[in-house]
Amino acid sequence: MSLFHRFTRSPEAIAGAVTLGVLVIMALVAPLVFPRDPLSIAGPALLRPFQDWSLPLGTDRLGRDVLAGLFHGARTSLAIGLASAATAIIIGTIVGTLAGFIGGLTDEVLMRVTDAFQTVPGFLLALAFVSVVGPSLFVVVLAIALGTWTGPARIARAEVLSIRERDYVASARVIGMPPLEIAFREVLPNALPPVLALSSVIVAAAILTEAALSFLGLGDPNRVTWGGMIAEGRTVLRSAPFLSIIPGIALVLTVLGVYLAGEGAVETTATRRDRS
Repeated sequence: MSLFHRFTRSPEAIAGAVTLGVLVIMALVAPLVFPRDPLSIAGPALLRPFQDWSLPLGTDRLGRDVLAGLFHGARTSLAIGLASAATAIIIGTIVGTLAGFIGGLTDEVLMRVTDAFQTVPGFLLALAFVSVVGPSLFVVVLAIALGTWTGPARIARAEVLSIRERDYVASARVIGMPPLEIAFREVLPNALPPVLALSSVIVAAAILTEAALSFLGLGDPNRVTWGGMIAEGRTVLRSAPFLSIIPGIALVLTVLGVYLAGEGAVETTATRRDRS
């Protein structure tokens, strides 16, 4: 049975994939469906949902379109989630590969650095980094990656330690291949699958961290974010609770979808490895 058929047999995986599909569609069509700046005024302030079909989800306290913000916020969440996960995995795999393959003092130093980063909660590290450097999309991505690269690093190191003494690695040494080329060309590709299994967890954590930073006013001020929308609605929570509830629901469904899709992919590939 193919990977696709095994994936589609899991209800959780299907639910996650559908949710992610909706998020991707929202992100892709946002500039087409809502070409105006989502931060611009679109109508009267605090218009409730379904009172004006040109503004189906109403407006915030400044008169900005909530539905447009929801779509453009999906672009921000998807971009930050994927970019942060990619950055964290790249940093983690490089550190883990060097530590596991070279060993000795290099391994000791890199693992102590990893331990030092792990002693600080990822969100606090991101909060401090953004507070010092200043909020922007690039800074937020880098801050989240700095708080999440240690997991991929440890898994990559453990995989490399189990792979580096195999026959094909020894053969590469015999023919005179440079050590770094052996590490990243022969060893790393075989160590990557368990590392990539963390992708969904990192993406979900990145989306939540970005929302929390935006809620605290440390997100990119030039972009609409779901966390920023929730924070904006907090000031009128009693009179217009929908301003926080709508992006809050979108955030929860997105994180749940990412997690379920990731779990489905891990289970599918694990089943294949068990049967092979």
